[in-house]
Order: sequence, then structure tokens, then C-alpha cells
Amino acid sequence: MSLESYMNQIGQQARAASRLLAKASTKQKNMALFAMADALENARPRLISENAKDMENGQAKGLDSALLDRLLLDDARINGMIEGLKQVASLPDPIGEISNMVYLPSGIQRGQMRVPLGVIGIIYESRPNVTIDAASLCLKSGNATILRGGSEAFYSNQAIAEAVKKGVVAAGLPEHAVQVLNTTDREAVGMLISMPEFVDVIVPRGGKGLIERISKDARVPVIKHLDGNCHVYIDEEADLEKAFAIAMNAKTRRYGVCNAMESLLVHAASAEQILPKLVAAYQEKGVELVGCEQSRAISTVIGEASEEDWYTEYLAPKLSIKIVSDMDEAITHINKYGSHHTDAIVSQNYSKTRAFMTEVDSSSVMVNASTSFADGFEYGFGAEIGISTDKIHARGPVGLLGLTSQKYVVLGDGHTRDN
Repeated sequence: MSLESYMNQIGQQARAASRLLAKASTKQKNMALFAMADALENARPRLISENAKDMENGQAKGLDSALLDRLLLDDARINGMIEGLKQVASLPDPIGEISNMVYLPSGIQRGQMRVPLGVIGIIYESRPNVTIDAASLCLKSGNATILRGGSEAFYSNQAIAEAVKKGVVAAGLPEHAVQVLNTTDREAVGMLISMPEFVDVIVPRGGKGLIERISKDARVPVIKHLDGNCHVYIDEEADLEKAFAIAMNAKTRRYGVCNAMESLLVHAASAEQILPKLVAAYQEKGVELVGCEQSRAISTVIGEASEEDWYTEYLAPKLSIKIVSDMDEAITHINKYGSHHTDAIVSQNYSKTRAFMTEVDSSSVMVNASTSFADGFEYGFGAEIGISTDKIHARGPVGLLGLTSQKYVVLGDGHTRDN
């Protein structure tokens, strides 16, 4: 079968499955999610052995440590995938929910019903656990999904796909509700994003280059975020113990994730007290530091930051540091150089934190909390399909509601419209 024929078949199967999923009951969808969790548990040894093949190939290809970290599937991450499935099953089902029902002067009632988007194509790199996050959220929200993982995670994704299919079929749902492409041919991506007759929305997850290309070439709507250049601002009225803990966690918890802090902004009045302690702690963790002239005057360990550094999502143990004169300068810096992903303020001043929340143009704004919390699981969504920095159709971590739309419903009793 040619690649074009294969992709058309995948699209047709997904569209047919979406019609059946749209009317599936909550009970049936939850049964499938629990069955998927059981199938993953039973497949644990196979998942780890198949992932070992991907890890070995990745190391041979020279993938960096951040990408290898994303690629790894161990017992803890498999446990997280299983827990994510169960948490999504426990979430309220938004499909069929009717809201904003009002009587109008004509006597009719008008409201809105929550409905699936239809077929969602998801293109992602490295992280095989995305396969489960995507499958679970799409299934619970009544959408069929076509998944195209990166070639570096091919064996892991195929093993996960087998477990997903077992769970879906066990619950009596269409076997093509979740399809993982079994080809690494890059042309498959171009075809997937060019099938509006079969695919309703595309969600790319990966490097900036991939997402820019998908956004440019897609013939269907795209839910995306380009990068995660996240900031933490330490105010002059910050609790410095809290600030130290937040700044360390936001940067060093994990380097290769989009909610990691990439730039630290410190009020000049707090810099002399907290910056030396942070520099020493970052050094212990092996974090490379670059910064502005004022920060370098406080610590000679800090190298010179270029203009490009302020724009950069490192996804690595590297951090840029800037000392600012006030919160307004911090906000201006964030809105200019940031990626509208996640930014945090550490301050005990309520008025300042309110102003920061209002003025920072990002999909998530944290007050006295680490940027690491910008995550669908931490937000109680069970999992996320991605973190959107767009303003339409969804913004921030995209959970169940972000994978649905609304249609108007009108109730009458023989009503007709006058001329």
C-alpha cells in the first residue's frame, strides 16, 4: 500500500470512529480508560524493553541529555501514565453538557451544548507518554485521534499503541478510536496536516522548528505553543526563603521541559541578599549562568548575556539573570522577550501580585509558586494535550474542555417565526 493510500485509510477510519465516539456514554469511555490502564500494567515489561531499543538508538544518534530524558520510560513514568488514565476517568464528562439556557421573547429557549471537535491529529517528538496523555483526553472528550510520534520513540509508541487498542476494544468502542501511525516517513506528517476532510484540528508538540513548520503548512486549524521561555521575578518585597526555593525548583527540577524557568529577574533591592546564595546553589547543580552587567558585578561566576539569551528557551542547565529596578521593568522584559507560556512573581505585596497577574501576557501566571506547576496533571486536568500560547481556541494547559466546542441548541414547542 502506498503512503498516500495508507494515510487516506487512516483518515477514513478516524472519521468513522469519531461518529461513534461522539455518542458513546460516559460509562463506556471510562471503562475503556480503566481497561487501557490494566493493559499498560500488563505490558510493563514490554514497554520497558521496547523503550530500551529507542534509548539505545537515541544514544547512538547523539541525542542530548534533555531529549534522552524526555524519551525515557521507566517504572515511575509508566506509573504516572496509569495514574493519568485513572484520573482522566474520574473527571466529569463535558460532552452533552448544556449551559446558558435562557427563554427569549419569542418563547423559544436557547442554550449551548458541549460537543467533541471530531478528529484530532497530534504530532509530537521524543516523549512516549504523550501517546497516553493524548489518547486518554481525546477519548474522554469523544474525539478520535491520529497520533504521529517521533521516530526516536517508534518502538515505545508502538508498544503503547497495542495496549491502548486492547483497552478501547475491551470497552466496545471502535478499534480505530486511537490510531498511532506505524511509519516514520516524514511525508506522513505533511499528509496528516493536509486532510481537512478527515482531520478537524492538529496539535503539534515538540521543538520550535517542528511547530513553526506545522503551523505554516497545515490546512487545518492548529493548537500550538512555540516555546516555553518562562520567567521568575523576585520582588523587593519577596520572602527570600520562598524565593530561593521557587527559583531553584523552577530551574533545576527538570531542564528539558517547557515549564522550566529560563530567565530569572531580581529586583535590585533584593539582589545582594539572594543572588549570591542562588549562584552558589546553581553552581552545585552545574547550571551555566549568564546575565546583565549588574548581576555580573555581584558574582563573577555569571557570564555575559547576549540579546539572544533573553529570547532563548534553553531546555538545558543554563539560566539568564537580569536585575531590574522595579516590577514594571520586569513586566516589560517578560512581555518583550517571553513566549507567553508561564511566568511567576515572588512577592508578599498583594497589590503588586494582582498587577503582575493582570499585566503579564502569558497563558499561566504564578504568584509565589514555581513555574513547574504549569502542567495539566497539576491543574487537575488528569493530563494535558499540550500547553497552548495561542489565544484562540484554547490557552494554557489543554485538557478536556480545550478539546471540545459548543453548538447552539434551541428548544421550542411548535414555535414559528413571524415575518
